[in-house]
Amino acid sequence: MSQHYTIRVPVPPRSHPSGPHIRLELSLRSEVGAISPFVDTLMHLIRKCKWVSGNEEDIQIALREALANAVIHGNHQDPGKHVYVGCRGGTDEVSIVVRDEGQGFGSGDVPDPTAPENIKSSHGRGIYLMKTLMDEVRFERGGTVVYMRKSHRAAML
Repeated sequence: MSQHYTIRVPVPPRSHPSGPHIRLELSLRSEVGAISPFVDTLMHLIRKCKWVSGNEEDIQIALREALANAVIHGNHQDPGKHVYVGCRGGTDEVSIVVRDEGQGFGSGDVPDPTAPENIKSSHGRGIYLMKTLMDEVRFERGGTVVYMRKSHRAAML
């Protein structure tokens, strides 16, 4: 079985005023089958480092949604295109940036999945889930980049 993703550590772990941080740059081919092994690998690292103990499930769901959106809607599952992921973790938070090679979208154009007319729709919940589960979510570069952050301080007890 071929590897569907690449992990590159551009800088060694370093001390930061609030404690040690790790920054990773990763990429995967725009194939739906690449998402789960990629998420499993990154989540293993996040759990092992205990950056945001108790919030790992929220991060995992939001990351899967962001990657699915990038692969399916951004890159249209073109295996010649890639999805790029930056992950920065430290003693109290995880930040993830997902970038696709697509045309982007207007985040205001996405219908509210909680509106009565959209409740039975089988699409359109990914962005809602990301915004609900993460402390911060913002779209940049016309929607081709999503930035997400989860803080340990915001953990639900």
